[in-house]
Amino acid sequence: MNVLEIRELSKKFGDFIAVDHISLTIREGEIFGFLGANGAGKSTTINMVSSLLRPSGGEIRILGKDIARNRRHAKMNLGIVPQELAIYEDMTAYENVSFFAGLYGLRGKKLQDSVLEALEFVGLSDKAKQFPKNFSGGMKRRLNIACAIAHKPKLIIMDEPTVGIDPQSRNYILASVRKLNESGCTIIYTSHYMEEVEEICTQIAIVDHGKVIAEGTKEQLKATITDMKNIRIELKSSLGSESDKIKTIAGVRKAEQEENVLHIYSDAAVDNLNLILKQLIEDGKEIKAVEEQEPNLETVFLTLTGRKLRD
Repeated sequence: MNVLEIRELSKKFGDFIAVDHISLTIREGEIFGFLGANGAGKSTTINMVSSLLRPSGGEIRILGKDIARNRRHAKMNLGIVPQELAIYEDMTAYENVSFFAGLYGLRGKKLQDSVLEALEFVGLSDKAKQFPKNFSGGMKRRLNIACAIAHKPKLIIMDEPTVGIDPQSRNYILASVRKLNESGCTIIYTSHYMEEVEEICTQIAIVDHGKVIAEGTKEQLKATITDMKNIRIELKSSLGSESDKIKTIAGVRKAEQEENVLHIYSDAAVDNLNLILKQLIEDGKEIKAVEEQEPNLETVFLTLTGRKLRD
């Protein structure tokens, strides 16, 4: 069954085309990674699916019904975990979840049971009477999720749910995404952390300049990149402006550094490793390790869009 169908969806702001005739189908049971750098059209698309923006053209269907003509149906079957925290810090955790669940028509014992179940799911049962202004960033994110799932939607949009939190909280949220999926929820997941997408998403779409430019499983997407190789070089000290010299070597498409690690993306057909190492040695750099890595989603994204996801 198709949980979400997007057909020829477009959005214009004046003369600017933010979303350019996007079509997507998300099936029941998927964790669908929706990727795009800033300004690619990803957030605009999500806002139209969430009914926060009116499309300029096209159609959006949730569980087979057009959301423009069946707004209540869409609302009842959709949960949204926004990038910006949507909680009230002067209300307790219980009151926050109760308020949002009440917007979906839950009342009485059903409301109470749903709130308690949602808080238990995100590990905040013991914080039900506490105010989120005293919570850590990770706890606030978990409360945000509880507010989105209490009405038991079929489709959940999670827009950057792990931004700005510690690794332990991130792992907890990723585990929660899997549990939600196993319980029958279909999830649209956006993130600027490519490793998260690789870890949990069953299907992925990449959007750039308002268009879907690639779609498939992570294995299918990686298979499209056969002309790129990743070279990881660990140095004893960090690299300075010397990386500019690396970029001039034949075949090198991009060279980036993270502290004392140099990441090089190069044409697979060009045998340039010796030239790269020679340049580093001439610059007085001591090499600790060299590894040629298999292409990953980051490589796919870089190849297709010309930039990294976090750019």
